Amino acid sequence: MKFDRSEVGSVSGTQENVSLSYEESSVLDSAHVGDIVGAFGTVKVDETRSSRSKGWRRLFTLLAIMGPGLVVMVGDNDAGGVATYAQAGQNYGSHLLWTLLLLIPVLYVNQEMVVRLGAVTGVGHARLIFNRFGKFWGAFSVIDLFILNALTIVTEFIGVDQAFRYFGLPPYVGIPVAAVLLFLFASGGSFRRWERWMYLLIAFNLAVIPMAIFVHPNYASLVKYTVVPSFPGGINASLLLLIIAIVGTTVAPWQLFFQQSNVIDKRITPRWIPYERIDTAVGVVLTEIGAAALLVVPAYALAHTHAFGNFTSALGTAISLRAHAGSIIGDLFALVLLDASLIGASAVTLSTTYALGDVFNIRHSLHWSPRRAPAFYIFFAVLLLVSAVIVLIPNSPLGLITTGVQALAGILLPSATVFLVLLSNDKIVLGPWVNSIARNVVSGVIVWILVLLSLALTAATVFPNLTGVQLVDGLGLGAVIGALGGVGLVVRGRAKRGDTPQDEELRSARKDKEGLAKLRETWRMPKLDKLPRAEMSIGRKLGLGTLRAYLIVAFVMVIVKVVQLASGH
Repeated sequence: MKFDRSEVGSVSGTQENVSLSYEESSVLDSAHVGDIVGAFGTVKVDETRSSRSKGWRRLFTLLAIMGPGLVVMVGDNDAGGVATYAQAGQNYGSHLLWTLLLLIPVLYVNQEMVVRLGAVTGVGHARLIFNRFGKFWGAFSVIDLFILNALTIVTEFIGVDQAFRYFGLPPYVGIPVAAVLLFLFASGGSFRRWERWMYLLIAFNLAVIPMAIFVHPNYASLVKYTVVPSFPGGINASLLLLIIAIVGTTVAPWQLFFQQSNVIDKRITPRWIPYERIDTAVGVVLTEIGAAALLVVPAYALAHTHAFGNFTSALGTAISLRAHAGSIIGDLFALVLLDASLIGASAVTLSTTYALGDVFNIRHSLHWSPRRAPAFYIFFAVLLLVSAVIVLIPNSPLGLITTGVQALAGILLPSATVFLVLLSNDKIVLGPWVNSIARNVVSGVIVWILVLLSLALTAATVFPNLTGVQLVDGLGLGAVIGALGGVGLVVRGRAKRGDTPQDEELRSARKDKEGLAKLRETWRMPKLDKLPRAEMSIGRKLGLGTLRAYLIVAFVMVIVKVVQLASGH
């Protein structure tokens, strides 16, 4: 397939061209083409980047396009995130701040790939996996997402429950009200209105920053523990579980599916990718600042108190903060927990219903009203209803669910990231937007680190007598194996250069930077039914199969470890 702009529909030009592009492109939903209608402005479908090149117009364009990156990143600091960061701060002080710094490139690299996939293909992540790799491998990725998302939505309502309990409100009042509000936010048939609600919640989420200032942290210590890795008490299964939980709550699989679909739903096309990259980068910075603040507040406010080292739940942390740091800090923490839970519930539920719409080929857009996309909103309502009911069931293992979901997200992330990297290297799908060698090196390192962390946790669970030194040695050996394997893949990739006309044409296009920029602005993936199925070599199938088998074992081991911790063993 040649990278010829005339072969595919480009969402640009007149309204007649827009209609034609919808018919010729892979966009499943006609609501996904047209003007970009954001919370703070509109970008007309026939506008180009050059027409908005002046400084103030660039700013207004950015404000109109921003949203998917901010929502997915701030939504990452959801109820589970608040609990996990609070646990890290309350039990280990500021010693684990370094994990957040390391996760910044992981977040941006992963989400930048889905930005390109969404804008260039017009196809959601789930649908793309199913169509390129088949139902078997599609189920491999999507079933995990559905299970994990369903549990994650439950944790969001747990956060709502705990926030209301802090203020003395009964859960059977607060949780139904939250569920109804979340449905009303999304079901108005207006993408702009939903995004404005999200911006309002995001603005309040920034209250975590003054909270961290009010507890008077030692800034020299914060810098030290941010840049120097520290393992308080030595490496052990419990500490590894918390580190993986931090990874899982910061870089969760639902984020990949949500942002790709939300980019499509906002009608962002390739010409606006640079703006969406800025949106994503700003979101990454804000979410990591928020995560650090949530860790710092209990670390300093509860230091030298009986609550330090005795984390029980986010509610327990809020109560302890009220007792030791004053009602303002405790109240703000509880309100941030409620706010984070609402943002997370909206984003994760949308991520799931977007994916269901992809899999079952049904209308799935916030531009549609419930009357025009009934199945989409029924899925949305059912997910909210079931999650709310579970939390209201007396004696439900809510703490177990909250702890386990974050660790499971970290365990399952490698499989989601593997498919992300495969799609980002698919020249038929992304054309001139495929990953560069540098991006592949970084993403490969990310995947391998995630695998090593989950391997370490599994080993520590199966063999509880392993020492910290042995675990570190194992991680070091794994790093060496990964480095050698990466070098081998790079050498093999260079040896295969020039295998296909697409390789030669892409390299030729990259030599002409101006021509490549113009080509990228208008290149869209053709209709999926016109594309050949992606080839799955025996080696790739064996690798994915091995990863799948391992993840099942790791999944079970994490459940075992969480149950042991919950029962005090």
